[in-house]
Amino acid sequence: MIIIGERINGMFKAVNAAIQERDKATIQDLALKQVAEGADMLDINVGTATEDPVGAMRWLVQTVREVTEVPLSIDSPNLVTVKAGLEACSGPKMINSTTGQDEVLNNFLSLAKEYDASIVALCMDEKGVPVDVDGRVEIAMRVIAKAMEFDVPIDKLYIDPIVLPVKADQTGPGKVLESIKQFTMLSEPAPHIVIGLSNLSQGAVERKLINRVFLAMAIGMGLDAAILDPLDTELIDTLITAEMLMNRTIYSDSFLKAYRQR
Repeated sequence: MIIIGERINGMFKAVNAAIQERDKATIQDLALKQVAEGADMLDINVGTATEDPVGAMRWLVQTVREVTEVPLSIDSPNLVTVKAGLEACSGPKMINSTTGQDEVLNNFLSLAKEYDASIVALCMDEKGVPVDVDGRVEIAMRVIAKAMEFDVPIDKLYIDPIVLPVKADQTGPGKVLESIKQFTMLSEPAPHIVIGLSNLSQGAVERKLINRVFLAMAIGMGLDAAILDPLDTELIDTLITAEMLMNRTIYSDSFLKAYRQR
């Protein structure tokens, strides 16, 4: 399971303030804490913190790179901002994200090829997010075909079925789970499958409980990557246990500790 830490995001008040004040210590502390709690990759998103997202993205990437070499996920829908992040990022990196809209997909896949980056592809296009599973699968198939056309390896492709708040649409989680199951059968090898977990519980009271239960269900369907909060100990315990129950890690009485020492 690939854990992508979500905490360096300008939508969080502390990160927003740190970006505006160019406070390296706060950002670097968040980066190190997430890695210590098991993050394999760190998502970098300037959010709404600044009127200069390009400069902020460049600063964030360089700031994080001063303290860790884990892969960075450059998170923005804006091509120019993403390119600034890729240019500033030494070592492994990922683009988060493109959509399935033809022109957007072409531009971002071209960037992924140029910078040897992995890429997240959202299952939405010019018509928006499909209301059914078939629509998501159809977009995923187009993305895989286009990635092959751009010579982007399948193991660098992360398909995101798009998790929407359960409070807004209670049928959504079931459609996402079925989409994940079908994505695992789209190619050999299959692409990575990723979700932005916290979107699921937006506006809900029992946010952590909802996130934990859905993560375990999604892992059972074949999910192998998630953007989540690695500082949530119970969530990570759930993830580790689900991995063990799916026979992806070896059981021992200390399996929680063993997983964290990977």
